Amino acid sequence: MKKVIKIIAAIIAALILIAGCYVAYVFIDYDRIEDKLPLDVAAGPQAEAGDEAVPLGEPLKLLSWNIGFGAYLQDYSFFMDGGEYSRAYSRESVEQNMKDINETLAKEDADFYFIQEVDQDSTRAHHVDEQKAILEEPAFASQWSTFAVNYDSAYLFYPITSPHGKSKAGILTTSDYEITDAVRRSLPIQTDFAKVLDLDRCYSVSRVPVRNGKELCLYNFHLSAYTTDKTIVTRQLQMLTEDMSADLQKGNYVIAGGDSNMDLLGDSGSIFGVAGEDYSWAHPFPKDQLPEGFSLVAPFDEKKPVPTCRNCDIGYIPGKTFVITVDGFIVSDNVKVKKAVTRDMEFLYSDHNPVALEFELAQQKIISTLVK
Repeated sequence: MKKVIKIIAAIIAALILIAGCYVAYVFIDYDRIEDKLPLDVAAGPQAEAGDEAVPLGEPLKLLSWNIGFGAYLQDYSFFMDGGEYSRAYSRESVEQNMKDINETLAKEDADFYFIQEVDQDSTRAHHVDEQKAILEEPAFASQWSTFAVNYDSAYLFYPITSPHGKSKAGILTTSDYEITDAVRRSLPIQTDFAKVLDLDRCYSVSRVPVRNGKELCLYNFHLSAYTTDKTIVTRQLQMLTEDMSADLQKGNYVIAGGDSNMDLLGDSGSIFGVAGEDYSWAHPFPKDQLPEGFSLVAPFDEKKPVPTCRNCDIGYIPGKTFVITVDGFIVSDNVKVKKAVTRDMEFLYSDHNPVALEFELAQQKIISTLVK
């Protein structure tokens, strides 16, 4: 009996040691990406330096889409939302899903694209390089692009039976017009143990010349989802809008878009018919926090409302799955918004539907009355 007890004690001690070493590895390996990191600007094979600048008073379109690392088919549920899976079904599933996503993007024929949760070399996406898959599509051959790594995490050995693994994901911005400069800004995040779950966060700023000598400043963001400290989201939004305000003060045009992980409609549960009280991440967007000269543009059709995101504790079941609008835009007043719509993809390829912004840039004489 004593020998059995010693063996059990030795096993327990070994497990504790292994767990301790793993925790130490996670925190030692954890390292935030530096702030104000210059980003490389890539030109598609048909893009030409010195391409025509962005016109004034002409219709333009921007499409934003969180593609969910190519994993989220309609029946997919995610372990961090209380669902089943920690990885995409298979590499083949990701590759096929990326083909469907690319076909959807190409059909939009947008002037600009904001794409979030694009994995480069992640366990959860079976190491498919999704940035490469997108940019190799003919539709992007003449576009300029920048890619900012949102997070590059240590290996998460959970769930034990199918570990989530190591994730390297980012945000991709593309433009029909030449991007002359781009930078990655590191957002505030929690500093306690929760940082290994919500990981790093950022937004990118891509600058595109406008015909009047100003710049169109494209802010692509993916804000925190799993933070337990709700002040983090407030601080993230404050940092984002401070940078945007500085650009507007220079007379530039500013469009921010992406996944806010906040309820842009205020009460999506009542609008879409599935209550959201059980989902702690679904907090209303604080519109009163926006600075002067900016407005929130939430894609919404009163006659036929379409959500932009679904919760992933279960697959998508209309009328049962909690849905919400978290994807949208913040624009400066010198950007004339014509329309903002959600494409009803019924969550076929992602847990998010794409959102499109149709707009024009105001003439300089209008800008001068807005910026002092």
